[in-house]
Amino acid sequence: MELKTSLLLMLPELVFSVSGLVLLLMCAWMGDKAARLISILTATVLGAGFVMVLPLAIGGASGPDTIAFFGQLRADAFASFAKLLIYLSGIAALMIAPKFFGRIGAMRGEYAVLILFATLGMSVMVSATDLVSLYIGLELSSLAAYVMAAFLREDDRSAEAGLKYFVLGSLASGILLFGMSLTYGFTGTTNFAGISAAMGADLSTGALFGLIFVLAGLAFKISAVPFHMWTPDVYEGAPTPVTTFFATAPKVAAIALLTRVSISAFGSVASAWQQVVIFAALASIVWGALGAIGQSNLKRLLAYSSINNVGFILIGLAAATVAGVSGVLVYLVIYVAMSIGSFVAVLMLRDAEGAPLERVSDIAGLSRTRPILALCIAALMFSLAGIPPLFGFWGKFVVFQAAVEADMLALAAIGIAASVIGAFYYIKIVKVMYFDDPAGTATGEAETSQWVLLGLSALFISPLGYLLTPWLGQMADKAAAVLFATIG
Repeated sequence: MELKTSLLLMLPELVFSVSGLVLLLMCAWMGDKAARLISILTATVLGAGFVMVLPLAIGGASGPDTIAFFGQLRADAFASFAKLLIYLSGIAALMIAPKFFGRIGAMRGEYAVLILFATLGMSVMVSATDLVSLYIGLELSSLAAYVMAAFLREDDRSAEAGLKYFVLGSLASGILLFGMSLTYGFTGTTNFAGISAAMGADLSTGALFGLIFVLAGLAFKISAVPFHMWTPDVYEGAPTPVTTFFATAPKVAAIALLTRVSISAFGSVASAWQQVVIFAALASIVWGALGAIGQSNLKRLLAYSSINNVGFILIGLAAATVAGVSGVLVYLVIYVAMSIGSFVAVLMLRDAEGAPLERVSDIAGLSRTRPILALCIAALMFSLAGIPPLFGFWGKFVVFQAAVEADMLALAAIGIAASVIGAFYYIKIVKVMYFDDPAGTATGEAETSQWVLLGLSALFISPLGYLLTPWLGQMADKAAAVLFATIG
């Protein structure tokens, strides 16, 4: 009965595993001519996974009934909330890929299969309640991501991005493993609940070092300062559909994992890791903003923007309260919409021959040549800057509110002040589009799927997004409460 219940709880992951193997065989038998069909089937599988986990997220699934495989995994509301975002991000990355890869003759079925296996790893990550299952999910996701970064084998930038990501990712995995071994050695268990109980009794120096190394390894995965160095190079060098995926799904999975580890495993010694998270939050906000100011490449600028946004998300985690975790989840929803919209907009910037345009100078005067695209980009930039009445403001508001309620007034004040720095480079993009002389290079046509994604993202981050706040806040509160119930 235990095995049957566990298999049912992990049904999306089982479907992804079997589907991935079948699609991989299709790639081998049918070749590149079936690439579009394989992408459609993969998107359908991810959509089915979305339908499976949606009731769990809405219903606030929690308690013993969500535990699978003897405490290795949990199919609770928190994991389900994160999975919804991960699956949607994967579908978006599949929708925008055919035109991009097809233009250069690089559309291969393996791309969709890699997306599926990466998504499978992330599903395991966000459900993990044990250090062993955590590492399995993390490595499955990472191995697929390394290949995707270097997907364009004849492109030097893509090969360089894949190599850098692999080398630095391996280093981060080593740091994480060392931290996990220390944690196990000084607590005698790899289960999150057991670790929390052991650390609450007596936090030894060795266990503290284990905690720090685990957080450092996970900080790399979310590209938080000072473990952010790979992000601009990988975002710039990887194919833009892959970059879109990197900026959304893995970020959601890693932040959800970091949140679960911090609250469920190390929640009993929150004061020991809050200082680390506060430093990473403020450093990411400031460094992300300052680093973006001098960028001339749009993808590198958005990479620094993602570092900046991670800093704001970590403010919610630093509060270590239900409201703080809820704020993290709300911010992630808005961040995913803004990131998908931003990278799709970059993907739509093409010259007459269809070659991609990625430099800031290429969008000069865009408002006069492609006014609708310029308007959408401007809305996304203002939302990323957190300027009301756009929905990006709400994400920052909820995390700052959680920090204030947790008596972290200084953290909230510094975060608000630092956010002003970030507004500079976002407004600079708008200035270039609306006030500079037209460059006249971005004349290529975009495909329908790109306009659909951009339109949906722009609509979501518009003031209309506030209509979703009661429903979204309720879902996030239920998901956040699950973590604290498990350590209660």
